[in-house]
Amino acid sequence: MQRTAIASALLLVAAACVSRNQAPVANQVPENLKPAANEVMVGAVAARGVQIYECRVKKDDSQAVEWAFVAPEAELFNVQGQRIGTHYAGPQWESIDGSKIAGSVLARADAPRTGAIPWLLLTTKSVGPDGAFAKVTSVQRINTEGGAAPAAGDCKPDSIGHRARVAYTADYVMFGTN
Repeated sequence: MQRTAIASALLLVAAACVSRNQAPVANQVPENLKPAANEVMVGAVAARGVQIYECRVKKDDSQAVEWAFVAPEAELFNVQGQRIGTHYAGPQWESIDGSKIAGSVLARADAPRTGAIPWLLLTTKSVGPDGAFAKVTSVQRINTEGGAAPAAGDCKPDSIGHRARVAYTADYVMFGTN
C-alpha cells in the first residue's frame, strides 16, 4: 500500500512539469492528439531509450526490403530524474510499483523535428495491479527527438534480420477520466 502511494505521488509530482523539454502549450499539440473531453492529465514522464527496427522483406513486395518497427525499449523518469518505470513492446508502460498499461494508437502527427518519431495519442488499459499507472486511460507521446528508422539504403537483401537500435527521447503525458 505504501509503495503504491509513493509511486502514485511520484507520478503526480511529474504532472507539474513534463521533463527536460517543456510540454507544449495546449494549442501546440495537434487537435487530433488531444485527449477526450472527460480526461484530465494525471502525470507525465520522460523516456530515454531506443526504437528497435529490423530489416525485413516488404509485406506487399517480396522483391523489396524495408526497416520494420519492432518495439521501443526505454526507461521512464520523473521531473527529478529518478527512474520510475520502463516502456517496452506492446506498447506497454510499467511503473516500478508493478502497475502497467498497454496502449493502442488512436492518432498520429508528424514530429516537428526532422528525424524524430511521430507524436501519438494512444488509448490504454490497465494490464497489471493497482498502482501509479492503473488509472491511465490515454497517453500522448510528444516532444520526440530521434528514433526514426535508419536510412532505407542501410536495409539490403543481404542484411535481412539485422536489427538497428535508434536512440530517442520523448515525453509521455498520461490522462485519466474525471
